Amino acid sequence: MNEKLQDENVDELFRAILSLKTADECYRFFEDLCTVPELKAMSQRLAVARMLTQRHIYSDIVAETGASTATISRVARALNYGSDGYRLVFSRMGEES
Repeated sequence: MNEKLQDENVDELFRAILSLKTADECYRFFEDLCTVPELKAMSQRLAVARMLTQRHIYSDIVAETGASTATISRVARALNYGSDGYRLVFSRMGEES
């Protein structure tokens, strides 16, 4: 875990997220919490991570998601050298990683 990230406010944010029970509750909370571009950026990164784990090439990922190659590279770096958060989520969602 990144010690620079962890503090009381982030802990409280994660507890709030963990309290949500449905997709509708998530929509309501995240609409209040984030701007539309922030939500779109996070969902785009998840889509990029999914496509990278499925071995898609960058040009296909750009075409399908609209993500920049810089974003794709950052997500690839997280998949290769990060905390395995994407893989954990995909595993829990029943997807291959």
